[in-house]
Amino acid sequence: MDAQQLQKELFGFLKANNTQSYSAQTLTDGLRLNDANGFTQVVQGLAQLERDGQIEEIDGAFKYNAKSQGYIGTFRSNAKGFGFVAVDGLTEDVFVNPDNTAQALNLDQVRVTLLTKGDAATGRGPEGLVEEIVNHDLSQVVGEFKLGSDYTGYIGTVNITDKKNANYSFLVSEGGITANDGEVVVAQIQQYPTAAMPKQMTGIISESIGFKDEPGVDIMAIVHQHKVPAVFDDAVLTQAKEIPDHVLDSEWSGREDITEQPLVTIDSIESKDLDDAVVVWKLENGNFHLGVHIADVSHYVPEGTPLDLEAYNRGTSVYLTDRVIPMLPRNISNGIASLNPGVERLAMSAEMEFTPQGELVDYRLHQSVMKSHARMTYKAVNAILDGDTETREAYHDLVPMFEEMGELHNILAQKRIERGAIEFDAPEAKIIVDEKGKPTDIQIRERGLSERIIESFMLAANETVAMHFDKLHLPFLYRIHTTPDLEKSVRFFEFVKALGGKVNADPNNVKPMDFQKIHDEFMGLPSEQMVSTMMLRSMQRAAYSNEPLGHFGLGAEYYTHFTSPIRRYPDLTVHRLIKWYETNGTDEAAQAKYRDKLAEIGNDTSVRERRAIDTERDTDAMKKTEFMEDKVGQEFDAVVNGVMKFGMFVSLDNTVEGLIHTSNLTDDYYMYDESHLALIGRRFHHIYQIGQAVKVKLVRVDKEQSSLDFILVDPKAAPITDIKVADNHRGALVTRIRVIMINHIRVNLRQINPKKIRELSDVITMVKP
Repeated sequence: MDAQQLQKELFGFLKANNTQSYSAQTLTDGLRLNDANGFTQVVQGLAQLERDGQIEEIDGAFKYNAKSQGYIGTFRSNAKGFGFVAVDGLTEDVFVNPDNTAQALNLDQVRVTLLTKGDAATGRGPEGLVEEIVNHDLSQVVGEFKLGSDYTGYIGTVNITDKKNANYSFLVSEGGITANDGEVVVAQIQQYPTAAMPKQMTGIISESIGFKDEPGVDIMAIVHQHKVPAVFDDAVLTQAKEIPDHVLDSEWSGREDITEQPLVTIDSIESKDLDDAVVVWKLENGNFHLGVHIADVSHYVPEGTPLDLEAYNRGTSVYLTDRVIPMLPRNISNGIASLNPGVERLAMSAEMEFTPQGELVDYRLHQSVMKSHARMTYKAVNAILDGDTETREAYHDLVPMFEEMGELHNILAQKRIERGAIEFDAPEAKIIVDEKGKPTDIQIRERGLSERIIESFMLAANETVAMHFDKLHLPFLYRIHTTPDLEKSVRFFEFVKALGGKVNADPNNVKPMDFQKIHDEFMGLPSEQMVSTMMLRSMQRAAYSNEPLGHFGLGAEYYTHFTSPIRRYPDLTVHRLIKWYETNGTDEAAQAKYRDKLAEIGNDTSVRERRAIDTERDTDAMKKTEFMEDKVGQEFDAVVNGVMKFGMFVSLDNTVEGLIHTSNLTDDYYMYDESHLALIGRRFHHIYQIGQAVKVKLVRVDKEQSSLDFILVDPKAAPITDIKVADNHRGALVTRIRVIMINHIRVNLRQINPKKIRELSDVITMVKP
């Protein structure tokens, strides 16, 4: 039973018996979870339900929380004031109109009750009322400080840069640090929006990042906005400095000497933290030996030390245009734990044997001492494999091995295809900046054969390690990507059918091969990007877990992260687990050490991974916007990469993205067709869909909000469709009248609200024939 299902079972039982309280052991016995992990799983499930406010603990026993009527979920706000609450157990998010948000902010955890359950026949989702803000997600804001305020008792304001909260004003109280007008600051929230002040927050300045136009301040503002730890404290740096810069003689004990193997690292030119080395040779029986040797970071980062706690807090390194915020101090990540050429390094080794058909027939996991024989770059290896004479001569001793690497990669890649792995080859941009951090160019990264070789070898090692521990049924940490849920699968398959594609899949039992076949069917067609985008949206998000649920996107039954402990905490944890079981065996006593920790480690590192991704994405978007500042009025070729009711998002050849708002589609009145994810003109029937090529002109750039506005150069060039779209404009306005009336009555039956009356009058006027 997975964690989510167990929580449902526990909550359902406690709710059905809401006058009684039960111990964790009684609940474990009742669910007949008699294996060694049963009690631990029940305790973890109860703890999560208690955190969500759905149950309460009294004197060691658990019971249904009568105050929890409704649903606990995450509120996601819209700039217009309304929002949606994502709730586990509900297939659709709950819509909350502006009058019913209880002043919740984006990503707040809230308790919501349903006003309407929704109607599948009409396509209306559930609507709800926020009863309580369980926990505020936002604790600080980042923005430009402006001296002076129209409100008495405040010394100034902060112009919030976060898009989701930019429509709130932040009033600065005395008591914090002193800032100058125009400085970008971090401010701690002391008072959240209230019914009396629904659009204001108040607090004090806690840190100054620097003046707006100073180099690097723009990126550090985003770093602070996402609360990414960026400075190592003294205890961490002191511990790091005490680590030797070379392998000591005493550290060879219990390790295999593989320094004579022709290991090489293959990375990008700018990489400094080289944490993986590889080697390939053919065996006498015709099979391939693949060695994947990973820096033994866990040797230098003992569990529970300041270094370890800081690495856990960071979760991952964060890569930001012109800098890296590392998980570990640089004398570790770029020094003793980096597999630099010609020096001895401690490693964790996965040595595998594959047949010419790609079958894994043997493997070993062990600790080693290695030495890299060459620091190779992707560019150099690609040149060798492309037949570049000069490069092949420079590395003539290693050329045969690189050719065997290419051969093995092709075999492993074909094996992944056969099991249904899905490969998306989306373009990736590299933003070039000058010494002041100003972007000067955007280049598309080339992904050649050498990049694919390393990807294949890392995948092979990760799968092998996961398989080893899954088959032993030991507590372990996995990288999971679960099967898409039923509703998303059905919606995606209907979308494919609407495009004329073939779908021979059971939505109740989706296999990776089902998605791969659809991907292959549209490959090379104009609609390929559109199908790929919708396929990605239909999938779940990858995460870390103590449950071996496999990886849907890779078509892998077993998967973990073993290959990057310098920059990912889960890999560091996996290395510790390998060593622990090797040293202490696999009995119950050995298993107990990590069993109760791994679920929390998986959850926390998943959250921190998402934080890093969001920070990297926001930084790229901001720098891309800055790159376009001097290009207003220029025309570009673009592709539609998203269609919404309010407009369509477009992507330029250099991956820069922007919006064409429906207000700028002036040649017709455009309606949104959800089934085709398209905007369709009511009079002339021009259609815009994902993957469609368009010519656009840049008309507005806003670096602070990382937003670009485009208009179409030639709207008449759009294709014409015979798709019939119901004109729901009038119906939508009537529905709006109903919502306004209901909300006005609900807010106060005894008090007439003039603003609501005016709003109702305006809408009625719009509906008149």
